[in-house]
Amino acid sequence: MKKVCNFCGNKNFKTRNTQYIYKHGGRLFIVNDVPCEECEYCGEQYFKSSVLKKIENDFQKIQSSRKKPKQEIRVPVENFAELR
Repeated sequence: MKKVCNFCGNKNFKTRNTQYIYKHGGRLFIVNDVPCEECEYCGEQYFKSSVLKKIENDFQKIQSSRKKPKQEIRVPVENFAELR
């Protein structure tokens, strides 16, 4: 069975690495060089469940202080209605 993009219906994909942003409980976890399949037409990205589980497990280890992240960054946050 051939893959079809759920968003645009395209059948052509490329394998690449991308940045993945995991959000849980108001906290963000940014992971670089995550393998995915990307639609060549619209750019929709598809990840294997094993990849997403690995990211989720690492996030839990960092949140429970069992692992130290490689880097931490500060991120400014604003509400759109308050932007000028």
